[in-house]
Amino acid sequence: MSKILNTLYKLLPVTPVFAHCDIPCGIYDPHAAQLAAKTVLTMVQKINQLPRENPEVSDRNNFVRMVKVKEEHAETCKREVLILWTDYFKAEHLEKFPDLHDLVWKTTKLCSENKRGVDALKAQELVDAVDKIAQAFEDSKK
Repeated sequence: MSKILNTLYKLLPVTPVFAHCDIPCGIYDPHAAQLAAKTVLTMVQKINQLPRENPEVSDRNNFVRMVKVKEEHAETCKREVLILWTDYFKAEHLEKFPDLHDLVWKTTKLCSENKRGVDALKAQELVDAVDKIAQAFEDSKK
């Protein structure tokens, strides 16, 4: 049997896939969004600490890498917030947290703003907004 499986694995291409299930598994956690938002803030702070005049090649390299990480984590944050919004939060949560819709909308907009720019105030706003969503998530479980 293992020879057949090994032969099939060699013949059929295997492509990794990434998804969150649509089955109500109950495995939701805002931690990934919070970590991503904090990473955005950290990268913005580090970018702003780089020398602006006559940067070394290593400084330019670090700048590019930091921007890449900042943008990736802003996108991760947006995806994680939207997963909570579309898969976890239900109509009864909106009754309990009437500003949740606006909060999620503004938070995802902040994710986009943080991808486009390097603004410490916007990055901190993102961290604060994601923390509010995380608090609503925790409160909804009580």
